[in-house]
Amino acid sequence: MLKRQTSGSCVCISCNQLISVAHPVCNHCGLKNPSLWGYAPSLRKLGADFGFIKIVTWGCIALYVATLLTDLGQVRTIGLSRILPPSNLSLLLFGATGSIPVVELGRWWTVLSAGWLHGSLLHIVFNLLWIRHLAPQVATAFGPGRLVIIYTVAIAVGGMLTSLAGVFLKGIPFLEGSQLSIGASGGLFGLLGALVAYEQITKDFAANQDTWRLSLVLFVFGFLTPQVDNWGHLGGFLGGYLISRVRRINPRKPEGTGQLYGAIVCLFLTALSVVASLIHAYRYNFFDIWSPPI
Repeated sequence: MLKRQTSGSCVCISCNQLISVAHPVCNHCGLKNPSLWGYAPSLRKLGADFGFIKIVTWGCIALYVATLLTDLGQVRTIGLSRILPPSNLSLLLFGATGSIPVVELGRWWTVLSAGWLHGSLLHIVFNLLWIRHLAPQVATAFGPGRLVIIYTVAIAVGGMLTSLAGVFLKGIPFLEGSQLSIGASGGLFGLLGALVAYEQITKDFAANQDTWRLSLVLFVFGFLTPQVDNWGHLGGFLGGYLISRVRRINPRKPEGTGQLYGAIVCLFLTALSVVASLIHAYRYNFFDIWSPPI
């Protein structure tokens, strides 16, 4: 539980200078409401990301379990890469994206929900481990609010790009997008894109080379691995990189409360996209009329 501090001193969420928790404006950087109504000390105890990694981790795990239980009879393990995969119908119900949901079914909001769904045990473990590795770096470089915004935009751009590619490049080897796409890897690549942007902005070219190498390795791995959504990866990378160059996301400027409010909106819209997917699916009886290919 977050506890509110009502007296004494705390650290400004923007400039990290010591201030009175009761001050409406930071004396050092001019940020309004620098103590976040006294909740900033509790949020800092959650880490540099203000608990976002835990939200992603437990949110993805909860949805993975839910997709398994929803259509448990269709769960079939196929090799090491397909251990405990949820059924295609179950993934569609909870908000898988791709050319079929977005274009054919008009479920445009799934570009957000799909980033929290996973297709196997190995899939979710791989993505969450990488996010736990990259997210703290982005939080330190940009701030916790910007981390959430970058991650959300990356997932949305990745979902939209693979959906469009699934329509316009259908049937073209190595270039076609996905009919049905899920996974947090678009957000993962968005974090990589943000780190590349950060290193270019700060002129830290040595670190920039390391991030580029890692990005290249993961892109090559994706092309060599069957059923990997490479357009989702590319869209996520571009989304993370481009949003990181926007003025209000610029890491040279201290993060303010506006970015934290934006992060809350991103989390709310993401949760709403999952709820909308379920309501839409049950409203049109997807269990009875649709069993999508993958």
